[in-house]
Amino acid sequence: MTETHATTSTGAPVFPPGRYGRRREPGRRRPKLVALLLALVIAAGVGLAVRLYQQYGDPTYDGQVLEYSGITDSQVVIEFRVNVPDGGAAMCVVRARSRDGAEVGKAEVRVDAPPGETRPVTRYVLATTGRPINGEVVRCRAA
Repeated sequence: MTETHATTSTGAPVFPPGRYGRRREPGRRRPKLVALLLALVIAAGVGLAVRLYQQYGDPTYDGQVLEYSGITDSQVVIEFRVNVPDGGAAMCVVRARSRDGAEVGKAEVRVDAPPGETRPVTRYVLATTGRPINGEVVRCRAA
């Protein structure tokens, strides 16, 4: 018995009526509506993230050296200011470097802001292992 090809392929398959349920007609797609809804969801997510960060996120703890003085072979006095929230506290890393750039002293300093003040000034005596040429605030974070 030989096989005959009674149907010619026109691209779309033809199914017997009523056998596989009702077929949907190719409808008009709405990519603009989908894109608009996606853009609205993304915008709402970004707005929510910004609002929550402003409400609960860490404020910027920024340390600024005002003066370093009292330089001896074993210490340097560093005076610095830190931006903290009202009545908050920060932990700052201060260090001293020698003429050749080597780190000769390093410490973590807790800075507590009195109520109503957001930029307290702190004076810290940093012990060193050699003669420093400067004192600096490396970074500050929430305490």
